[in-house]
Amino acid sequence: MNFQLSTYEQLTGATKQTPAYSCVAQGDGFFFAKKGAMVADQGNFKYEKILLDPNAGSGLARGLINSVARRLTGENMEIMKVTGNGMCILAFEGKNVTIVPLQPGESVGVESENILAFTGNLKYGVRFIGAGVLSQKGLFTTNFQNNSGSVGHVAVITEGNAIVLQSPCRVDPDAIICWTGADPKLKADVNWKTIIGQTSGESYMFSFAQAGQTVVLQPSERKSGLDVGIDRGSQVGTQSSAMGNSMDNGQDMMNQVSNTLGNFFNR
Repeated sequence: MNFQLSTYEQLTGATKQTPAYSCVAQGDGFFFAKKGAMVADQGNFKYEKILLDPNAGSGLARGLINSVARRLTGENMEIMKVTGNGMCILAFEGKNVTIVPLQPGESVGVESENILAFTGNLKYGVRFIGAGVLSQKGLFTTNFQNNSGSVGHVAVITEGNAIVLQSPCRVDPDAIICWTGADPKLKADVNWKTIIGQTSGESYMFSFAQAGQTVVLQPSERKSGLDVGIDRGSQVGTQSSAMGNSMDNGQDMMNQVSNTLGNFFNR
């Protein structure tokens, strides 16, 4: 039996409207969690910090490569491996918890800062998302892929009770937490009112059109990375410059990863 993740409220039979503030891992074997997230356990557990890579069978070389890639892309988080049997309760700063199930073959993209825990049958990596430059998500996001034959789970944390939608839908990039399936397409709504600074505040959105996608949002927006009004003076230039710098930094990151890998294999 492997570990299964659920919210404490689901475990106790509370209604779906009840906000969930903790995650419960039940079973035996191992799973992974944000360092220091354990608040209680019942059973026999061992907690061990992961130094390189949580992916099973990756080996030292691949583990080092994956670790370097996560650090260079800003998608690195301190992870602990939890091994044992019984029930382990996890939480982080009183934030709301949502469980995202992944069927075999499915994947989910999620910000590393919003990860609370994930089951051991998921492959943990990083993927590029160019549209992220328009929000505070950045150019990269953490990716979980289920290549196993059983259901996997990712527990994510949000500011406020999570909003869970099914595709098709359009969402504010600054409120998104994670999504299953393909990356979103950027949809922009720019007209003459936008140019003079009289915007609706919803000039660009992420569009999810692939059938069966799940999108998780929080009722709180990050500070946007893009300002398209021209009546804000130097603020526009500053943010445009910041966006350009973000794109340049993304290219620099990719170059650093390539150089690191080249140096590693040329030893």
